[in-house]
Order: sequence, then C-alpha cells, then structure tokens
Amino acid sequence: VMYANQASLHGLTKEGEKTSYILTECLKDDEPHSLSSVSFSISLYVELACNSLFGAGQGSMIAAPDPDRKYSVQKAELVVFKSDVRELLTDLEMLVDMVKLLGEGEQRGYQALFTANEMVNLCEPTNPSSFPAARSLAQKFFSQRNGESQHTVHAMGHCHIDSAWLWPYEETIRKCARSWVTVIRLMEKNPHMVFTCSQAQQFDWVKSWYPGLFSQIQHFVKKGQFIPVGGTWVEMDGNLPSGESMVRQFLEGQRFFKKEFGNYCKEFWLPDTFGYSAQLPQLMQSSGITRFLTQKLSWNLVNTFPHNTFFWEGLDGSQVLTHFPPGNSYEMKGKVEDLVNTVKNNKDKGRANHSAALFGFGDGGGGPTQLMLDRLDRVQDTDGLPRVQMSSPNRLFSELEADSSLLCTWTGELFLELHNGTYTTQAQIKLGNRQCETLLHDVEVASSLALCLDKTFQYPSEPLQILWRLLRVSYSDSTATSVAVLNTLPWERTEVLPLTGGAPDHHQPCLGTIADYTVENETVLSLSLCSREAISHGCSGNQFVLFDDVPLYWDAWDVMDYHLQTRKPVVEVVSPVQIASPGGLRGSVTFTLRISDKSTITQEIILDAMCPYIKFNTQVEWFESHKFLKVEFPVRVRSPNATYEIQFGHLQRPTHRNTSWDWARFEVPITSFIQFVGHKWADLSEHVGSALRAPKSPDANADMGSHQFTYAVMPHTGTFQEASVIQWAYNLNNPLRLIDHAPGSHIVAWSAFSVSAAAVILETVKQAEDRKDGLVVRLYESHGSSVSVYLTAGFPITEAWHCDLLERVDPSRPAPITASGISISFSPFQIVSLLLYLK
Repeated sequence: VMYANQASLHGLTKEGEKTSYILTECLKDDEPHSLSSVSFSISLYVELACNSLFGAGQGSMIAAPDPDRKYSVQKAELVVFKSDVRELLTDLEMLVDMVKLLGEGEQRGYQALFTANEMVNLCEPTNPSSFPAARSLAQKFFSQRNGESQHTVHAMGHCHIDSAWLWPYEETIRKCARSWVTVIRLMEKNPHMVFTCSQAQQFDWVKSWYPGLFSQIQHFVKKGQFIPVGGTWVEMDGNLPSGESMVRQFLEGQRFFKKEFGNYCKEFWLPDTFGYSAQLPQLMQSSGITRFLTQKLSWNLVNTFPHNTFFWEGLDGSQVLTHFPPGNSYEMKGKVEDLVNTVKNNKDKGRANHSAALFGFGDGGGGPTQLMLDRLDRVQDTDGLPRVQMSSPNRLFSELEADSSLLCTWTGELFLELHNGTYTTQAQIKLGNRQCETLLHDVEVASSLALCLDKTFQYPSEPLQILWRLLRVSYSDSTATSVAVLNTLPWERTEVLPLTGGAPDHHQPCLGTIADYTVENETVLSLSLCSREAISHGCSGNQFVLFDDVPLYWDAWDVMDYHLQTRKPVVEVVSPVQIASPGGLRGSVTFTLRISDKSTITQEIILDAMCPYIKFNTQVEWFESHKFLKVEFPVRVRSPNATYEIQFGHLQRPTHRNTSWDWARFEVPITSFIQFVGHKWADLSEHVGSALRAPKSPDANADMGSHQFTYAVMPHTGTFQEASVIQWAYNLNNPLRLIDHAPGSHIVAWSAFSVSAAAVILETVKQAEDRKDGLVVRLYESHGSSVSVYLTAGFPITEAWHCDLLERVDPSRPAPITASGISISFSPFQIVSLLLYLK
C-alpha cells in the first residue's frame, strides 16, 4: 500500500496489473508542480509484504510457505504513460478477440478482422498523430448497436479474498487495503463503476487498521458504487458448521452491515464455498435475504448442474432466487471471451435474459483494473456481443425477479462434486470447532439461566461475541470436593459419568440390558437387538480399513472415487482385547491395532447402563502419507436411502450408485447421525466413517500426530423418531457438565425449559442482542412433521414474541402465554426464534 500524508493512496500487486501509481494526469512544463521545477517534490511511503498473490510458496498456488524465499525490488522509475497507445492497443485487443470468438465466417467476426486490418494500415508507430484516425475506425465498429433480443450482462467489479490462506492473517488485512484503496481510486476516475464486496470481518479489519480508507468506503457506499453484499461475517463453509454457527454468521454480519453502512444485505454471496446445506434458504429468508449468488458448482467433477438462474428450495420449503454467473468465474477480466461465454454457457437463457459477470483479480486480492473497465466500456452495446451494463446485485436480481415465472426449482442441498476431502482434512481443527460450538452453547445456556435467577448478573455478551467470532475458547481447571450436574439440553437425561472423590449421594440407576454385542478379533462380530442381528452375515462391524489417497488435483481438498478400489483392512493386533470395566454401570473392553509400522489405533468399546448405544472411544497415532483411514459397519440392510442429519433437520441421500448423481456422492458431510431405514440402525457420531487423511500439500504435516474421537452405534426398534435417535445424538455430542461447588452447599434441582413434544428441539438460549432483560430461544422441528407444542419456562415471563434470526420482532406475531406454557406451531423443519421478556 502506498501512502502520502498518512493517507492510503494506492495498492500495488505484481500479478494484478497494479505496478504503477499515477502522480498526475496532465504534466506540463509551465505548471507549478512540474517535474522540471526545482521546488517540486513528493514524499511517498510504501508498505511491503514478502508474499506473492497466493502466498509465499513456490511452484504452485497451493505450495507451502517457504520461509527462505527471497524477494527483491527490481524496478522503481518515473515514466510518462502514453494513454493514446494504451487506448489503441485495447481497441485492437477487443477486435482480435471478437475475430477469435465469433470466427471469420460470421459477419461480425469478419467485420472485426477487416476493421483491425484497416487500423494497422493507418497506424504509423513513430507518428502518434496517426492514432486518432485508427481509433475512429474502432469506435465506429463498436458503436454499431444490438437488436432488442440480445442478452444483457450485468458487469460488477469483484474481489474475492480468502480470509485464511497460505499467508498470515495480517497479509489478508493488507490485501483488503491494497485492493479496496485501488477500487476507490478507480471509482473517482470512473463514476459509473460498481464494486461488490462481502465479508463483514474484512470490513472490520480495515476499519481498525485503516480508518481513513474505511471512511472513504462508507462515502462510496452512500453513492451506490461500493456495494456490501453477503450478509455474513465471513464467506463461510456451507457444510460442516452447526446450525447455530450459521445463524451467528448472519446475525453478526447483518448487524455489522446495518450499523456501518445503513442497510441490511439482500443477497447471500458465497462464490467459493464447497457445497451448500439444504437449510440455507430458510436461514437466508429468516435473515432478511431472498437472493443467492455462487458459481462454485461449475467446478463439479462429474455432473453439470442444469441451471444458472432458478429458485432454490430448502428443507422446510423456503425459496430464494439463485443465480450462478454463467461465465463460471468470479474473477473475469472484461474480455470478449468472458462475455461470449456468459451467454453461451447460460442454461436458462430462454427463461431469463440477464446474467452477472464478476470482473477483477480474486482469491489473492487485487480487484478490477482500469484496463478491464476500458474493455467493458467499448462493448456496452456492440452488435455481435451481448449488451453490457455496469450494474449492481440489486439491479440484476430485480430484472430476474421481474421475469421469473418460467424459472425452474431445485429442491434440497447444492452438493459440490469436488473438494470432498475437506470434510476430513485437518481433523484437529474440525474437532476444535465442534468442541467450541458445544462450549459456547453451554456458556450461553448457563449465563442465561444465571440471568433468569439474578437480574443483576452481568451476562458476558462482549466476551461471547469475541469468542463466537474466533470460535475458539480457553479454559482452566479448578479443584473441589463436590459437584453439581448441568444439563444444557431440554430433556431429562440419565447417564453414567466418571466421578472422583467417591460415589454421588443419590440413587444410581440399575443396570439394564440394552443390546447384545460380541467382540472378536478386535471387531464387532455380532450386534443385535430383540434377537435381530444388525451386522451382515460373514462380516464384522467396527472394521478399520485403509485406502490409498492420491487425488488428481488438490491434495488436501480432494478425494477421488477410485480410492475405494484400494481397500485394505486393518487387522494386525498389537494388544488383544482386554476388559477395562467389568460391568455394573459401565462395561468396556480395550485393544490396539497396528495400521503400519508408524501408526496405531487404540480403542475402548463402551456399553453404559440406561444407554441404548455402544460407544467407541478411539485414539489414533497417525503418521501416514497419502492414506485414508475409515471405519466400516456393514449392516444387514436393504435400503435405497440413508438419513443424514444436517443443520436443524435431516435429509436422505442414496445408498446406491444407479446414476452419476448417485455415485458422485461417495463422500458426504453429516453433523451428528446417519440412520439406515429398513433395519432401524443409527450411527451417532462426532467423527463417522471417514476418520483421517494424510495429504502432503500444502501442509506436509497435515493431521500427523495423535487424534481422539468418538462414534457410536445404536440399534433400535420403530422409526428413528420413535427411538429418539436425534436426542441420543445430542446427548453424545453435548456431555453433561460437572460443576464444582462448595462442600456442604445445597444445590436445588431446577428445570429452566422443557418442550412438550420430542419432535421439537430447543437449540439455543441466549441474551437478546438489544434487550438486556430479554432472552432469545431458538427451536426447530426435527422429525419432518407439523406439530404444535408448549414451551414451559421455570421462571416468570411477561411477554413472548416471534422474531427472525436478526432478533427483529414481528409485531403481528405474539407468542401466546397460557397456563400450559408458550404455544408454538411448527411446520416440517421450521426454525422458530422467540424473544422472551423477563419479569
């Protein structure tokens, strides 16, 4: 970033066509600021970082950072920029590209070739006075207009910047500053330019580090040129975060955009995420967003997605107008090829005559350049090419909405057939994220309960906001001689807990027979309930298997289906089965297997009293290269589909490989459980199926070391709803909390909330953002049914109102408070948020 007088002036990026800064637009000898004047001087300061556009690696954009890589300043000089030469070359570039794309056999292609040839004949390189005549030929060609039916391309400046990539976080902040200050300079020179930008976190960084630049951004936001989009804190993962984590993305992001720029975002902007949960449409709708833009599904490895403009229908039936830019990129350069492909690739051009074209250097930053703007300005309405207009997301979607009656609807998740290794790679980070989500949930519940009991309690809103933003948490241990148990889930639980200092002083549940299982050769040979065997004949459950894992493209990101052809069971025993807990409240066995001469698996298989599932506590010492560790349970099931939990609900995916759309889903994400219809068998998991990968690029040590994870198997009778599989999955992932208290103090059992129907899950309890005397509770229907319930509170409530995910109250929808509790009606998979006023 270049500075003068402590103000950011311009960004410099070697790979982004941004290697110069204009000192003056018109330099004349008789001007007082002329370089020929003895008094002329300019002081400039340049902030430098030793990173290329994609980090400090060498050889490829996913190379690991090289701490020994050297950078040098090779050129720093004053030059006179020949704008007439650049303008002439741009004319010729656009004409030649039209010839290449349209072909000499087409009328306009031949006319472009003829015009370019005439320009060359007129130009005398040593005589600049010949340039205007040549340029007039190009202007005449470009001014020949289109017909009324021509497709309209809505061009928008864009600069996707990865918040986390192969550079330090500080470099992300500098990239934002370099890119955005250059955009501001371009807007000053080109008042018609429009630039879209997402990610509240990046705006917040710039506000803190570059307050002067942030003020300039706010100015151009008011002018309608610099347009915040997205509505979320960052461009988030669309598969793995919990439902509440996704809610906080919208809550934090929309509140920031409203506070700093005066408006909520209308468009969800997620161009570079690896798949999209079927609950996102409902989350968008409940956050004031009705439009969605991405282009990532153009990366599908197997199937071509059939639409570019369509309605996306989510799990609960919510719909959002969705657009995939047909140019299949979020970093176009304004070239003829970009415009032609935008029309050529559009699968809905018969239904919608408008498309987006996002131009500017992205991923590593940079954004639009003057050359890109010049290219687009030449062909705004040129015969042979689509119409081009500098536009905004609102204008694009308004045009699409106006003519949306013939658009198709896509129901369910938007599954990306690539990068499915990201569900598993860097397992420690994923485990940490899950644990942080659970801890933050529990802290909010405990703090809310404290607020209900004591109105003077200082709810830790600011620390929680910081922790939610970081999704990291620190904790310390303490010692005491007595404990209380905190249950942060909305149903009663009876579980076996490890205690120190003696047995608790209450009645322990008696041991019940839940399931029969037989362990032989360190696998589950038999698993049965009510004399029904769950494991396929001749097979073993809990079978660890190893696969070769060498993807074609992105080592840490991808898994290819051919890896399934290299299956090798892990069977070598290091320590045979031994009894760890002999029975009573808990029975368990342990054993150790050898994966290779470098890696081992140690596992404890646990059966607790009053618990319907078998739990597998697993520790892996993992030091492999390009291997993939999985665990198999070949169940005795004939079912074409399996049920997978996702955020705030569940969906079905095929278990067969009949079509290319089926077999492309050989690796899929879940949040808590899989259930196979037909035999009533569920897997409740923190980490299921695919356990560990061992990619070597960009991180040569990815996932190397010690790992601990837990999964569980639950045979059951009836449907998974009747068997409370969802509740048991919550129990596994949300352990009871043992809380120290002073010896001799009396702890009173107290239930803060309960829900009258098992189909409805109380997911979240937190203090309201703008009402310190209010709580927000969030519930969802989990069975896929319509149901009416009562929410009962163990403390007085004066009012209850329906609100959206941004905690905006709907004044037309009070929640009736009756003698039985707060009355709420749900449709299938509906998310309901309530604002409760405390007495």
